[in-house]
Amino acid sequence: MPTDEKIKILVVDDRPENLMAIEGVLEQPELSIVTATSGNEALGLVLKHTFALILMDVQMPGMDGFEVAELMRGSEKTRHIPIIFLTAISKEETHVFTGYEKGGVDYLFKPLDPLILRSKVNVFVKLFQQRKKLQQNNAELSRAVAELEAVNRQIREQQKSVIEEERLKVLLQMAGTTAHELSQPLMVLMGNVQLMEMDGDIPAHLADRVSKITAAANRISDIVKKIQTLRHDEPRTYAGGKTILKLDQQVSILSIEDKDEDFAKVKQILQDHRQLKLTRVKSIGEAFDRLENECFDLIFMDYLLPDGTGLDFLEAINSKGMETQVVVITGQGNELIASRIIQAGACDYLPKAKVSGKVLLRIISNALEKAGLKREMRMAQEKLAEMSVRDELTGMFNRRYFQEALEREISGAQRYGHGLALCMIDLDHFKRVNDTHGHLCGDRVLREFGRLLDDGIRKYDVGCRYGGEEFAVILPDTPLEKAVALCERFRERVKNHEFTYENLTLHITTSVGVAARPAGGEGTGKQLVDLADKALYQAKSQGRDQVVRLKNNGES
Repeated sequence: MPTDEKIKILVVDDRPENLMAIEGVLEQPELSIVTATSGNEALGLVLKHTFALILMDVQMPGMDGFEVAELMRGSEKTRHIPIIFLTAISKEETHVFTGYEKGGVDYLFKPLDPLILRSKVNVFVKLFQQRKKLQQNNAELSRAVAELEAVNRQIREQQKSVIEEERLKVLLQMAGTTAHELSQPLMVLMGNVQLMEMDGDIPAHLADRVSKITAAANRISDIVKKIQTLRHDEPRTYAGGKTILKLDQQVSILSIEDKDEDFAKVKQILQDHRQLKLTRVKSIGEAFDRLENECFDLIFMDYLLPDGTGLDFLEAINSKGMETQVVVITGQGNELIASRIIQAGACDYLPKAKVSGKVLLRIISNALEKAGLKREMRMAQEKLAEMSVRDELTGMFNRRYFQEALEREISGAQRYGHGLALCMIDLDHFKRVNDTHGHLCGDRVLREFGRLLDDGIRKYDVGCRYGGEEFAVILPDTPLEKAVALCERFRERVKNHEFTYENLTLHITTSVGVAARPAGGEGTGKQLVDLADKALYQAKSQGRDQVVRLKNNGES
């Protein structure tokens, strides 16, 4: 791994032998240990480099570690770098408190235990890696960030439709219904409305009602499509950019503490902060009872409880997939227990003797920031998943989604005994467009072609960009003859359409292969694709600009 890609840790100590010893303990391929022998040198380095962590000796000539930390906290660039103080001079409580007040996140006494030092450093290295990974995801999702920044405006504009969608989702879940099952009667309704419109003899007093029925059916179809493509538990974001919580927001804390006097101390410290809601239980069992019915932003817990230890609790919440941040505040324990607690997933460990208002509020802030980072990472991953089913150029579904949708529709056709048609569509001589007019012109043609296709199919059909200049359309509950008629209308529309790019006007034709799985028939999605591909090949080999259909037996 190149040096500039390594995670940097700054070690500040005026004694070279101490620096060498710490370097030896922390030596790992992915770490770059940078050393400084004075406070002034350390301040210069933090302005030039990005450090995941600083290990700072307290007692140094000229400027001690506390002074360096205080100066760093005064700079926006360096104030968020975590600092662990190292000292061999005093273990007095007042001295330790001074370190925390100056902004330190932990305190280690010399001689250093290598296991504890590595464990604590690894915690901050992992946190730094999460931050870097999050930054990389944000860079890759520049378009997604722009969309997230517009969410507040979209929510205000679409508030009514969101409520309708959520109500329908709940009703569907309560009824045990799937979106696919809802689409079946919807297709029948829309099909009959279309037949009435084709007849052209609708009485004037019914025309307005038919129009309203069509609008309502289209609205339901849009909602069904969203239900099929969005997760039911997808969170909604109400602001772009960072989502890290601040302490001026309402924060719900669960305290697992069996000793009345210890809980009273924490409660008294937090009582003036009205945004912090503190709920108490006295055992791990009671905690899980509350967690099953309520959501908490943070958990405070004693290490030793009547029905288990902090490690038992952490193992249990990890196995249940809970992500609530846990802070262990205990009068029992030592550095080894602290190390094990952090490795098990706790975000912090604090002896009860060190509990104070300033320290406790800093721990709460750090814990909520870590939770915010995890939440932001999960949101980015979910956004990536959503983007992974859409073609970036045309906005239509991509080949990955096509495979999933085809299997879903095959399953539905088998369940209800309905027919299913598939169209494979290819732009004729599209390579000439790219070679003659350039790829930007080709992209414009593909986007416009995708729009025409999307407008030309029914609401419950699934249109996808299959690859390159090839598109596919899944037509649920549709016999072969109707699918061919739809494709013929689309072929004519493309042929008569004028595609424009700058001062150019282009005319494009398209070839279509159609295959169908008859009502009550058999066959897999792969077989249907192969049959439609063969039909498309025939259409192209027979002169292009035509629709060719193939039955299950391979006959036209």
